[in-house]
Amino acid sequence: MEASVITLLFLLFAVVMFVWEKIPLGVTSMIVCIGLVVTGVLDWKTAFAGFVDSNVILFVAMFIVGGALFETGMANKIGGVVTHFAKSEKQLIIAIMIITGVMSGVLSNTGTAAVLIPVVIGIAAKSGYSRSRLLMPLVFAAAMGGNLSLIGAPGNLIAQSAMEDMGKAFGFFEYAKVGLPILITGTIFFALFGYKLLPEHKGGENGIYDETKDFDHVPKWKQNLSLIILVLTLIGMIFEKQIGIKLCVIGAVGALALILTGVISEKDALKSIDLKTIFLFGGTLSLASALEETGAGEMIADKVIGLLGANPSPYLLTFVVFMLCCVLTNFMSNTATTALMVPICVSIANRMGADPSAVLMACVIGGSCAYATPIGMPANTMVVTAGGYTFKDYAKAGIPLILVATVVSMILLPVLYPFFP
Repeated sequence: MEASVITLLFLLFAVVMFVWEKIPLGVTSMIVCIGLVVTGVLDWKTAFAGFVDSNVILFVAMFIVGGALFETGMANKIGGVVTHFAKSEKQLIIAIMIITGVMSGVLSNTGTAAVLIPVVIGIAAKSGYSRSRLLMPLVFAAAMGGNLSLIGAPGNLIAQSAMEDMGKAFGFFEYAKVGLPILITGTIFFALFGYKLLPEHKGGENGIYDETKDFDHVPKWKQNLSLIILVLTLIGMIFEKQIGIKLCVIGAVGALALILTGVISEKDALKSIDLKTIFLFGGTLSLASALEETGAGEMIADKVIGLLGANPSPYLLTFVVFMLCCVLTNFMSNTATTALMVPICVSIANRMGADPSAVLMACVIGGSCAYATPIGMPANTMVVTAGGYTFKDYAKAGIPLILVATVVSMILLPVLYPFFP
């Protein structure tokens, strides 16, 4: 059997098992990871490369930074300030989504989520609302905010690189022409209707986020230092390019600083690391690698676009590219999805003699709509345990948001980026 066919079978298995959830998500991921090695699709180094991926290192570091913020009670204090101004659950959702979306425009989606997760859990503890109803809007807003600037997400730069090869370029805030309306519409959607789709769970399994903990005994210097180190870590992440240090290393420096200063003990630091997230993310990265390496991902893309015929309608092509990227990005990383689709989009646009801006923009925006699965993007995976989420929870709240993003995009893209200007 060909490697690409085996990969597609494993993809099908993963989708079925993630939806069925008869075995834990992390175990399903590891079955796929090991299965791809046993069947010879991937060598063991490629299959397990996900476990030393920079996002996994960032996860571990920011779980510790977040754990310190919660252990000292500072997350609850910050939560108290926010809940003082936002009196209802709807107001909290709006505030969280706006703050997250704006931050995500200049900071990585994962970095933004990692910084704000403990704060939002503190808000949930202080307000009495279920954290499961606040964490999902947080990670969705992080994904939407990635489309506010050129540096908001890696996929944005991949499309920019393709544009530059053709002697063109997107402006720094070009993606915001579509990304900002999606963020605004998505926030309004959750405030008016979407909140009804959010799951009501008692909370996660991670002891570090114990809502009833008494923080009166924690020294003030520990609380203040946990916040100072968080802010410095955040500043480091914002200026990642200027200082030349990767996000995961900046996060690791913050985590080490907290342990070395005694703000959080080694025992509590280790307890704050969510291994379910690590196995789920690291394991499914092997599937993303297989889709890329065997050409299975490209096969899916070519088949779908091939159905459109020799001279497809520009509007239909934009829609199909958008939807294909939406589907792929929920099972591959948005970076891998964009990297896969960009050259296909450019070649189709060139063949039609059309301006490639519209399809590239559709590709990037569609590739960011990773709302429907817990593996769609790292931030989704990070809150699985803390929110007590199931695969179906993401699909229930995420698919309607994808529809909202699709409608907004299909209205704006043809107007802002005509095929034949």
